[in-house]
Amino acid sequence: MKNELKSKVWFITGASRGFGRVWTEAALQRGDKVAATARNPASLAPLKEQFGENVLLIELDVTNPTQAAQAVRQAYDYFGRLDIVLNNAGYSLVGTIEEAHSDEVKAMYETNVFGPLAVIQAALPILREQGGGHILGTSSNLGHVTLPVIGYYCSTKWAFEAIHESLAAEVQAFGIRVTIIEPGAYATEFASQDSLRFAAGMDMYAGVKEQFFQSLQTLPKGDPLATPQALFKVVDAESPPLRFHLGSENLPWVRAAYAERLAVWEEWDAVSVSAQSLNGRQS
Repeated sequence: MKNELKSKVWFITGASRGFGRVWTEAALQRGDKVAATARNPASLAPLKEQFGENVLLIELDVTNPTQAAQAVRQAYDYFGRLDIVLNNAGYSLVGTIEEAHSDEVKAMYETNVFGPLAVIQAALPILREQGGGHILGTSSNLGHVTLPVIGYYCSTKWAFEAIHESLAAEVQAFGIRVTIIEPGAYATEFASQDSLRFAAGMDMYAGVKEQFFQSLQTLPKGDPLATPQALFKVVDAESPPLRFHLGSENLPWVRAAYAERLAVWEEWDAVSVSAQSLNGRQS
């Protein structure tokens, strides 16, 4: 890894709370510059008072593609370049697969998937023109595994992961790097009313949901303030990873999940191979 001494310019969505706020403040404290976006930029006013011209506060609802494009351009025009584009805004829909209404699922996809896409598509021409940059997206360990009751949220992260993996291959030739940040459970505001939406409940799932919420209480939760230095190592690396687990609990869980999947695929491999051609042999 190689640390670059010059300050970096960040564009961060969802900067008003949670990881977005922690990473915005940490980047500014280390001397970087940040275009900090939020639906209510007034909540970021103390940062302007403290860091002055090094921070630009921008109103942005990521579900508005026009506003997203304007925000990216405003940040570029103000700072003269964009080094890091970090999509962090998102929320979770709480409800079983049967309970959640399609409109609720679509609304979450607008924020968690199509919002980041709007920002990325607006930023790519700028990053190509300036000869490079680093696109980061806040996913989750739930981009690899799932939990009941928040299955639709998990699905947004699986989509998020696939989009960024394809993107990384597509833009590598332009000097643009892509990293998916995959936090485990952290003591952020993500479980607050601002970050959760609840589908109308059905009595038959009450037990499943009670068990789910009880299990959440026992999850080890990381300290958000412990994350910035790890994130800086990623953005300062000469060859940053495509995927980066944040926290200590992810890898054991993901390793076990993939081991189980591989075991099942291996068990059924003969049947899978038999479906390749009518004579039962691979072509």
